[in-house]
Amino acid sequence: MSYKKKVCYFHDYSIGEYYYGPGHPMKPHRLQITHNLVLSYNLYKKMEVFRPHHATDEEMMLFHSPEYIDFMRRVTPDTQQDFAKQLQRFNGEDCPVFDGLYDYCRVYTGGSIDGAMKLNHGIADVAINWAGGLHHAKRSEASGFCYVNDIVLGILELLKYHPRVLYLDIDIHHGDGVEEAFYTTDRVMTVSFHKYGDYFFPGTGDVKDVGVKAGKYYSLNVPLKDGINDESYQRIFVPVMQKVMEIYQPTALVLQCGSDSLSGDRLGCFNLSVRGHAECVRHMLTYFLPTLILGGGGYTIRNVARCWTYETAVVLGEELENELPYNDYIAYYGPDFALHFATSATMENLNTRQYLETIKQQVLENLRLLQAAPGVQMEQMPDMLEPQPDVKAEDAADQKGVRTGPEHPAEHYDDTK
Repeated sequence: MSYKKKVCYFHDYSIGEYYYGPGHPMKPHRLQITHNLVLSYNLYKKMEVFRPHHATDEEMMLFHSPEYIDFMRRVTPDTQQDFAKQLQRFNGEDCPVFDGLYDYCRVYTGGSIDGAMKLNHGIADVAINWAGGLHHAKRSEASGFCYVNDIVLGILELLKYHPRVLYLDIDIHHGDGVEEAFYTTDRVMTVSFHKYGDYFFPGTGDVKDVGVKAGKYYSLNVPLKDGINDESYQRIFVPVMQKVMEIYQPTALVLQCGSDSLSGDRLGCFNLSVRGHAECVRHMLTYFLPTLILGGGGYTIRNVARCWTYETAVVLGEELENELPYNDYIAYYGPDFALHFATSATMENLNTRQYLETIKQQVLENLRLLQAAPGVQMEQMPDMLEPQPDVKAEDAADQKGVRTGPEHPAEHYDDTK
């Protein structure tokens, strides 16, 4: 007897229209290309499709500082010269101010919060928001193309109902913003598989970084080297995640599926295939947890669309033809017009068996230092709490992540017309 998952999927038609600027590698247009391919494969018929609400200031301030959100709301390309001091404080060079920046953040963040709400209320078993997954944003700082950390906000929503949330990040870059937010709590375990070394952004994520205070050993980092392929990745991924699930016993999962770990990514240096990347998703689905699936990095946009469409199908238990159906962006996929593409035959895999075994043993040792699943008392919570003026992520987690402001049911819509 097969288990049929209830899957909901979030997309806003406006998300692909935002533009970071000429030459910038982050292109929200990839989300429209992905969505169009999802539609062309008729995957929308197998799941509920929603337009997310726009996250409110109050929602975003459950993690981000009021000063930062106020700046994001007010700054525009035309007025940024008036915000010179705040720009220096809040924005890195790789996070430009562009037209509609604030609304862009509200849309992708709203999808992650809505997805968490659907999971909390049992309306869905898996919620997908490919626009989310912006894991580098800090409490008062945009970083690594990320402005508002929708992941942290989605996790805080899940913490209302779940004593333990597992965050898993397979983006090629370390999930530093999420790890930092929950570095002192055992309510959230963060696990990140990423490229580390050679001054690779963001420069964090050493295997020795394990969390502090109540969060000690609840941050798990798996640093990898250039050229890792499907076989090597699974050799370390499966045993580590089996042990994480056995020891931590989470009651909900958030999975960041940054596709910049694919072969041929413009900013990446791994050698994963679409199938190899998706195998991580497939493995985590076997634990049958309420699961929030998010996007993240990905800078060769035709491959982003291939990957996230295929992973949508994996969630739905659907097989897809390798020959791409006709779609609005079919020219992007030439000359082969196929869902799957060949990985590099010449890229050297610097992750030797010995290196992977050493890292695996270090990670498993960190896990052994954890007690069995921590007992967390779930308290009866009021429906609303007054917003705190300077709430930090760990404080919000202690409050069970109760959001302020009105509820925003996602608007159900048909995007096939």
